Amino acid sequence: MAQLKDIYSEEFLIEFAQKVKSVYNDFDENHFVQDILNDDWFSLKLRERMQKISTELGRYLPQSYPEALEVLDLIVDDCVGFAYLFFPDFVSLHGLEEKYFELSMEALKRYTSMSSAEFAIRPFILKNPERVMEKLILWAKDENEHVRRLSSEGCRPRLPWGMSLPIYKTNPTPVLKILNILKKDPSLYVRKSVANNLNDISKDNPCLVIQTAKQWFGENKDTDWIVRHGCRSLVKQSVPEIMSLFDYASQESLVASGEITTDKKTIDLGEKTELQYAVNIESLEPVKLRIEYGIDFVKANGSTSRKKFLLSDKTVNAMSKLKGRKTHDWSNLTTRKHYAGSHKITLLVNGIEVSTTEINLKIEKAGK
Repeated sequence: MAQLKDIYSEEFLIEFAQKVKSVYNDFDENHFVQDILNDDWFSLKLRERMQKISTELGRYLPQSYPEALEVLDLIVDDCVGFAYLFFPDFVSLHGLEEKYFELSMEALKRYTSMSSAEFAIRPFILKNPERVMEKLILWAKDENEHVRRLSSEGCRPRLPWGMSLPIYKTNPTPVLKILNILKKDPSLYVRKSVANNLNDISKDNPCLVIQTAKQWFGENKDTDWIVRHGCRSLVKQSVPEIMSLFDYASQESLVASGEITTDKKTIDLGEKTELQYAVNIESLEPVKLRIEYGIDFVKANGSTSRKKFLLSDKTVNAMSKLKGRKTHDWSNLTTRKHYAGSHKITLLVNGIEVSTTEINLKIEKAGK
């Protein structure tokens, strides 16, 4: 099965080398491709392949960083898409010196529209956070949505697959200044980044996000969408202030009973079970409900950790009765490995536990 890293095929590298050669006659296209496709190439992961291309470009382009950027700028309009993330990567690898700061910032601003520069700008933030954040504040007001998105995406404290920014895990106030500029952005592309950034912040500074959500919510429908999506982790945690903000029924006003059962009590790794659930709402008025099931997964050391799975999120009529089924797959995932033992399964309504059951997971030992 083809992997994402396979976009960097020999054909792709040859084609790219020809583009460079067309504007820079001294470029040794054959050796450039050969040096990339050495013995360790096929074992490299996606990001490692990008970095290797950037490294080799540094060897074969002019040794003057400004002159090398001039070459890349001549072909950048013909190098659009995810595969060309090594353009901004080249900037972060070769342009971190203080004397190149303005040159590198402008290059990232150009290249982000062609691929994306949120990974590449992070080393600059770690080296000089105040100066970079001044740039990002300016970019948050740019007419180009790609540049505005970079102003948010680039400073996310927990950007997936990107280096983390501990300084903004500890104090995200500078990040919130940028998000405040973008909270009404007309571009959904930008608003998604703002929401994801807000969600990142909530994992280390929940109180600050709760305060921000209360201030922003109700301004307009686009900002409300950002707040709702940005508080998704807090909703999963059933934080009372956030649940109340989004009009979920409180424990005091919600009178509910329920039941959750499984079609099997003992299963093997890799099997699937069918969960059946029922919820009875005894409220005399319509209520907003978030119905979930949580599994207390057994960990390697024998302790447990709960993971929640959404079943329903909607407003229901008074005195409602809801029923449903859900198939759960007990196969190992890249993000979760299963361990043998008794797993508690809990039905939750707006974070309130209303019913539990258990299932015993068996894992056959190797060699048997």
